[in-house]
Amino acid sequence: QVQLVESGGGLVQAGGSLRLSCAASGRSFSASAMSWFRQAPGKDREFVAGINWNGGLTYYADSVKGRFTITRDNAKNTVYLQMNSLKPEETAVYYCAAGRFTDVVRLVQSHTYWGQGTQVTVSS
Repeated sequence: QVQLVESGGGLVQAGGSLRLSCAASGRSFSASAMSWFRQAPGKDREFVAGINWNGGLTYYADSVKGRFTITRDNAKNTVYLQMNSLKPEETAVYYCAAGRFTDVVRLVQSHTYWGQGTQVTVSS
């Protein structure tokens, strides 16, 4: 069993930065790939970024490449999402997710464990 708790969301102006954190509990964290998804009002949940079990491989949605960075600290059971140059259209609830796999999977339905989400609002 893995429990996930996100933090770090908030209100930021366009072009600003935020750093999201996801604290995980459970023995399997260090063996699991971790991902961030987001869901804007009226839209489907979408993949943002993912990191494999040891942090050696990262994947990003095309829309965030070069601006977002995902990292993990297995000693602290925490995964991070550094978001720079934020845009108003990136206003959404951001979720941390994990599944029973060591490499990143981009599909929402493949993930077993989800955090409660953290709101990110980017003002224009």
